[in-house]
Amino acid sequence: MVDPIFAHPRLAEIYDSLDPVRDDLDVYASIAVEFGARSVLDVGCGTGTFACLLAARGMDVVGVDPAGASLDVARRKQYGDRVTWVQGDATALPRLQVDLAMMTANVAQVFLTDDDWCATLRGVHAALSPGGHLVFETRAPHARAWLEWTREQTHQRADFQGVGVVETWCDVTNVEDDLVTFRWTYAFESDDVVLTSDSTLRFRSREAVEWSLRASGFVLDEVRDAPDRPGRELVFIASQHRPAASSS
Repeated sequence: MVDPIFAHPRLAEIYDSLDPVRDDLDVYASIAVEFGARSVLDVGCGTGTFACLLAARGMDVVGVDPAGASLDVARRKQYGDRVTWVQGDATALPRLQVDLAMMTANVAQVFLTDDDWCATLRGVHAALSPGGHLVFETRAPHARAWLEWTREQTHQRADFQGVGVVETWCDVTNVEDDLVTFRWTYAFESDDVVLTSDSTLRFRSREAVEWSLRASGFVLDEVRDAPDRPGRELVFIASQHRPAASSS
């Protein structure tokens, strides 16, 4: 199931306006330059903000996401015509050989079971060229970010062009072990429509993430602190590793 915030056309259309400042993506664009990547796979690309940012810098970009409504928004963006958009997930990609694969924001945490997460990692592994890199972030569990996801701290009321006034807020509905479930509510004042989007994220420990990378054929190169969110986010950098072919 895809969360309604990404799959519902009305919500996908306002997604970027609700979070217009994406300074966090600059870190990942810099990493792409750091590794000299010419081709990038953006896993869970959503409405395509990051994919289009990379395309504007001359990189060959493939954006994959299961939410068709989000991809519809992505295709209309500036530089969207320079990106190859794929509706689906990393387990069913076309044949690729990219230099770098990335998962920004909460993408790495939407895979709730070990099987789904490792299947995604294996799909990315197969899409990388030999020696290619995977970069993604996860929220540090000890920071307990969900404590800030209260109605009081998340409430917004804004007037969006072509949409009208929309009121939004978040409520955490369940915390069980390393799974956190929350609900975003969107109230459209123009026609009194209220839509909700329920999501669950898994807050894996650093040790659990490292295990999953090894189990999926990656070599962990480095774990960085997100420079814009110190102590709150971990940025994992791993290399694709394939066993050498046996000689006979």
